[in-house]
Amino acid sequence: MSVWRPQHYIKAAQGAGVGRVILHRAVRTGLKTVRVNPVLPPVITLRHLAHLAHIDYGFLRAVIRRQNPDPYRVFAIKKSRAEPKKKAYRIICVPDPALMRAQRWIAKRILAHGRPHWASYAYAPGCSIKEAASLHCGCAWLIKLDVHRFFESISEIAAYRVFLGLGYQPLVAFELARICTRQSKWRAAHRHEQWRADRSFHAAIPAYKQHLIGHLPQGAPTSPMLSTLAMVALDEQVAAIAKRFDLFYTRYADDLCLSTPNSGFGRADAAKVIKEVYRVMARFGLSPNRIKTKVSPPGSRKIVLGLLVDGSEPRLTREFRANIRRHIHYLRRDDVGPVGHAAKRGFASVLGLRNHIEGLISYARQIDPEYANRRAQELAPVSWPF
Repeated sequence: MSVWRPQHYIKAAQGAGVGRVILHRAVRTGLKTVRVNPVLPPVITLRHLAHLAHIDYGFLRAVIRRQNPDPYRVFAIKKSRAEPKKKAYRIICVPDPALMRAQRWIAKRILAHGRPHWASYAYAPGCSIKEAASLHCGCAWLIKLDVHRFFESISEIAAYRVFLGLGYQPLVAFELARICTRQSKWRAAHRHEQWRADRSFHAAIPAYKQHLIGHLPQGAPTSPMLSTLAMVALDEQVAAIAKRFDLFYTRYADDLCLSTPNSGFGRADAAKVIKEVYRVMARFGLSPNRIKTKVSPPGSRKIVLGLLVDGSEPRLTREFRANIRRHIHYLRRDDVGPVGHAAKRGFASVLGLRNHIEGLISYARQIDPEYANRRAQELAPVSWPF
């Protein structure tokens, strides 16, 4: 990764005939970014970003102005586990190819160098589900909480604050946030501070003024890491609660887990912890999915991120293993096979079924490589129709 050096920038700009005053202002702006992290690329203006990412400037300007048409292809996918009395679908927003390229550049060149909180185990290099779950192995008490509509609850204002914290000047931080978010429908929850826009940009650039604030779209390559960085302050406050109650705390995207090996910890303590964490969520405009809040006392079965943690190491659950075994059984049956099994299980295509099963085995390989390799060998003889 190349490091931005002002001398080279100045020499190139002077050769291009850039004025002295403009050049030194640009250098000061660039230095603010590299002082935060020397590998971050300075972005002086939106046109500069378009040049760096090889994206048409007019296209980026239209995205920031929220001009029609919507640059996202939106569709719903069925959730693996439907919640009672809730819609069993997840909304996915896939960016336009040009927007996808811009977001991938931002994700790789900027967001990948952000510093997540140490309690966050999702979307960052070197982090894994197994590592997150292992911290809770052998616990006596386990508290699990979930955030309702996690990505949609993180506003473009929260994204703006992430880029601002990375050293980008306010207007560029605002433009980066707009590129990484999708316009959201107005909800009562958007009256929260996290959804209050900075009106100074609207005064300077009236075309940027919008009544509706954007949110992180699930499906954009920038959303995972942006969500992680936007939650640093929340993680700090929840970690402080955990410390007061002598609990271990991890967060994997929208899943928050707190545990203790102390059997003297009781339900009254758990209720206090949950109440305090709910308050922290509210401060950040997040709503707990109360249906998924669960307290597991001593002697009960304990699962973190789909893994059993009642032993010394995280293990795949019996249900997970049975599900893979069932898939392989029907795929290898001559009277069912991939086509019949995909139809029976409600997959839109055989390719979708294959990707799903390979994803399960890939997940299993992170936890139990030997088991995953055996299942992969059993799957190898299956004759896929493509």
